[in-house]
Amino acid sequence: HDSKANDSSKSLPKCCTNRGGLPPSSQELNKNPVEGFSAGLIDENDIFRWEVLIIGPPDTLYEGGFFKAHLYFPKEYPLRPPRMKFVTEIWHPNIEKNGDVCISILHEPGDDKWGYEKASERWLPVHTVETILISVISMLADPNDESPANVDAAKEWREAYPEFKRKVARCVRKSQEDSS
Repeated sequence: HDSKANDSSKSLPKCCTNRGGLPPSSQELNKNPVEGFSAGLIDENDIFRWEVLIIGPPDTLYEGGFFKAHLYFPKEYPLRPPRMKFVTEIWHPNIEKNGDVCISILHEPGDDKWGYEKASERWLPVHTVETILISVISMLADPNDESPANVDAAKEWREAYPEFKRKVARCVRKSQEDSS
């Protein structure tokens, strides 16, 4: 399955480090490949917009899926977090219907005015694309239904699990068709 992730010329293998205010370079991405995802620039002339391919983690409902997402880095990176949006359809309690990822590691630094998250769970400048994607892969395996971004998916996950599984399976099949 990993060969699919590397087919695209846009897919540079994997992981990242911090370069004072700039998103990581493609050379840095090649140093430490990480299982389960690949990442690269959407456009070689724009280092602030990335495309990532997340391979559905084994032993989860998302196993076998190829989910594309975009990362948008703000000019103030690494002081402010990037935004992440799935462009492949995905059904998950912590991913809005439009694809926006809602995970604490991508929330602005500081205290949560609603009191759900500790400051240490939110964005910190030490986070990298690698730590973000590992968190997202973990989120796919273990949704947080305490603060859902997609209320319908969260409700189904809790109350109508067979229907939730069916919708996720459809997204996985569609992602496989779209990636071939």
